[in-house]
Amino acid sequence: MKDFADIPALMADIGARAKAAAATLAFASAERKHTALISAAEHVWESRQTIIEANAKDMEFGRNKGLSDAMMDRLRLDEDRIRSIVDGLRAVAEQADPVGEVLTEWTQPTGLNIQRVRTPLGVIGVIYESRPNVTADAGALCLKAGNAVVLRGGSESFHSSSAIHACLQQGLEDADLPGDAIQLVPTRDRAAVSEMLTMTNTIDVIVPRGGKGLVGLVQREARVPVFAHLEGIVHIYIDKDADPEKVLKVVLNAKTRRTGICGAAECLLIHADVADTLGQDVLRVLIDAGVDVHADPALQIVDGAQPATEDDWGREYLDMDIAARVVSNLDEAMDHIRKFGSNHTDCILTEDAAAAGRFLNELDSAILMHNASTQFADGGEFGMGAEIGIATGKMHARGPVGAAQLTSFKYLVRGDGTVRG
Repeated sequence: MKDFADIPALMADIGARAKAAAATLAFASAERKHTALISAAEHVWESRQTIIEANAKDMEFGRNKGLSDAMMDRLRLDEDRIRSIVDGLRAVAEQADPVGEVLTEWTQPTGLNIQRVRTPLGVIGVIYESRPNVTADAGALCLKAGNAVVLRGGSESFHSSSAIHACLQQGLEDADLPGDAIQLVPTRDRAAVSEMLTMTNTIDVIVPRGGKGLVGLVQREARVPVFAHLEGIVHIYIDKDADPEKVLKVVLNAKTRRTGICGAAECLLIHADVADTLGQDVLRVLIDAGVDVHADPALQIVDGAQPATEDDWGREYLDMDIAARVVSNLDEAMDHIRKFGSNHTDCILTEDAAAAGRFLNELDSAILMHNASTQFADGGEFGMGAEIGIATGKMHARGPVGAAQLTSFKYLVRGDGTVRG
């Protein structure tokens, strides 16, 4: 890995080249973008052994750094996960091109015809931790939406991200699109992040994807607008009218399928009427699966449960841990979520349509679910092909950020010698 003595100069050059590439991409045809993504997918699959070898270096770096098992799982690539990267690139390629889509159209009494049309945002800076697949997801989605992108991956995934990035660049070359459209910051130096956050002349928006520390840093220091992807403090409320079979299946999947992703369940709220029956059954199933349950006093009678502390409420474990507490009713559950949640993803398990309706309507999380695993909080599962992150703010993009969310719009106004009286 090359050391760069002048990080500000490096980043200024990257930004200038990205801005120039964005001007070309803004009117690149849907066919050329499709070609670039399909070609990139083919190169990723052909290079899978090279990518796995690069990932082995990152895994060694992660172990030496003392990463948790969950973070190591995020970092790990194998042939199945590379196949998922390929499938994601192909899925994004096959989506309708959002650029130029007419969102709405009308004609004024003056005779003016007005259209609101999707346009690219310009240059997007993506700062992310650990997960090397984000390199492909973010690169593909930005390209699909006609944006240039500057990728700054985590130091842990440096080699894996570089190998994947090389495939994306080959795809651009095959489609005769500028290679500067997808750039990867070629250094682990954290000064590069600080530079990106102030590059208002060349970067139009920053998307941070990572833990609370990273997102907090970006929100504090960024002068560029930010699509915040906050931690996933994901709650599941088990209502008194929940179906036991669905509860056991959904909760186990939501917690244990992959603990290191932001859609993993972190807190169970259990209605008092079923705490001693279904509630205890759920905790036993989780404990038997190897989950450490941090329970309030009403649930500590379950063998293997440990006492919860105040720090367990509102905590993103990203590991085989879950908090659990009893609530007296739906209102108390929603109050808990409003107090301790992160507006990311929350779920209700119930057969009571009225209770489900209140939960979905009255809470304000970016994603609200009914009788479904929170592990579905993912742009790919939403039909977006992939996601650049899950935005928890309320400005512009919210929830899974796919290609369409990486666009703005402009107004096209047509007259016929029309003048204003």
